[in-house]
Amino acid sequence: MNHYMERFNQWMQHPELDPEIKAELVRIQENEKEIEERFYTQLSFGTGGLRGEIGAGTNRMNRYIIRKATLGLSQYVHKKEDKNPSDQKSVVIAYDCRHKSPEFAEEAALTLAHQGIRAYVYPALRSTPQLSFTVRKLKADAGIMITASHNPPEYNGYKAYGNDGAQLNLEDADEVIRYVNQVENELEVKIMDKQAAIEQQLLVYLDNTLDQQYIDYVSSLAIETEMIREMAEQYKIVFTPFHGTGLFPVEKVLDKVGFKKVKIMEEQAVPDPNFSTVKSPNPEEHAAFELAIRYAKEHGADMIMGTDPDADRMGVVVQNKAGEYVVLTGNQTGALLLHYLLSRKKERGTLHPQDTICKTIVTSEMGRVIGEAFGVQTIDTLTGFKFIGEKIRQFYENGTGRYLFGYEESYGYLVGDEVRDKDAIQAVLLSAEMGAYYKSKGMTLLDALEELYQEHGYFKEDTISITLKGKEGVQKIVEAIDHLRSNPVTQCASQSVEMIEDYKKQERTIYTADGTVEGVEQILLPQSNVVKYFLKNGAWFCVRPSGTEPKLKIYIGVRGRSEQESLFQMAEIKEEIARVIPL
Repeated sequence: MNHYMERFNQWMQHPELDPEIKAELVRIQENEKEIEERFYTQLSFGTGGLRGEIGAGTNRMNRYIIRKATLGLSQYVHKKEDKNPSDQKSVVIAYDCRHKSPEFAEEAALTLAHQGIRAYVYPALRSTPQLSFTVRKLKADAGIMITASHNPPEYNGYKAYGNDGAQLNLEDADEVIRYVNQVENELEVKIMDKQAAIEQQLLVYLDNTLDQQYIDYVSSLAIETEMIREMAEQYKIVFTPFHGTGLFPVEKVLDKVGFKKVKIMEEQAVPDPNFSTVKSPNPEEHAAFELAIRYAKEHGADMIMGTDPDADRMGVVVQNKAGEYVVLTGNQTGALLLHYLLSRKKERGTLHPQDTICKTIVTSEMGRVIGEAFGVQTIDTLTGFKFIGEKIRQFYENGTGRYLFGYEESYGYLVGDEVRDKDAIQAVLLSAEMGAYYKSKGMTLLDALEELYQEHGYFKEDTISITLKGKEGVQKIVEAIDHLRSNPVTQCASQSVEMIEDYKKQERTIYTADGTVEGVEQILLPQSNVVKYFLKNGAWFCVRPSGTEPKLKIYIGVRGRSEQESLFQMAEIKEEIARVIPL
């Protein structure tokens, strides 16, 4: 009998199996392909933690997988020697609006309680950045966020955080995974009775004290407070939380710093696990803003902002001179925010020689060029904000470098480091302030972006996402990247390849103009199944598997002397990629 059938039968025969899950298994018991897909593997931690479709099976999100993951996390918490052994170990838990999120949060809490670890649980929806903030404020040993971020409605997930409020780094995540893998049977993981956990103070529901502390902290990050007050009645904002957790904190922060003309998209303000007004609650997808754009036109808004369900990603839409609304990319918003921060700090004389920008390897090089113009260095990390959070911790531990700003192309930004994950609430605040500032100068954000292009070059980026579901899809993704690794090209369209970075081999291969190898260097970043090509004209492309979805992701960046030149480079590279990556 196949391994997956053995696991299926084990679940089917369990005497205390959740009735809902049992019914789901009964429905598929004649479909071996479906059984294989659900039981051939275990969900594993990626760049965004544990994430998958909700349902029955070891390859699905359900109460038993939550218990197993939490038992592994509890073993990690018990082994950490960073507190007095007599101190009560604790973990903070928050959740967003998705199907099963409250139930999964409770399952995690009662699993921790059974292991003698206190669970501080938010009793209603809270954002991912507030979870990070709360872990730090309560000096907890870890954190759990129940969310699938911007994924479709059928997904949920589980993000694990360390005591610094950042997502677990690779070393710690590997340790948790080892403990998780030692759990032989997820169906046998014990939980504590809820009432007993409450009585023994192993399940503690948090009040709104930390809500206010978080609002106060984010509000304190405003720079030009006097300018905001002057523009408060003139700068018009439309905001949508895409049915998620962003509404309360965004309203409170914008009101606290003084913005007066903020319109909320009422149709998308109510938490809804089906995200019924959008095809996808992802601010990366321009179609998500269709309703908000219609609303903004009615109210003459200067800016639209939207946050994803757990409010760690934010998208910006701004009006051009013709009155049309244009959705900015994550790279464009990041470049604008970075330039605004640097220019304000320079004017105030608060730039520090050790100030450092952190970005991922698939994020535009425009930020590095802007930083260089202000004398500020940029550090690259692997994809995933956990690596930026890790850099912040290293700055404090090593005394080298000062965190200034971190961002990634996928609409994640972080200004203040009392949060150690991307924070859409901070990004909303700074974007609103930036928009009002430029309006006070008679400019739009598109005007400001054009000035940056004229000064630094026309940077253009694009991402190709190819969805390949199931066991066969995973194999195709791995094979495609291995093919590119094993068959390196030294000419891409009209440009010679200058360098190839292979993060799995942790090697950087440098080529001469005629395609011969000039040298090989070590890459001082963790191992990852990523290949990145750099071309002679400054363009690049990068190929990696998504850490959270069944997708092959291809990132492209170019820099031209004009927009037309950049678009031509982009088209050339896309054509070449289609040729060299077999699918």
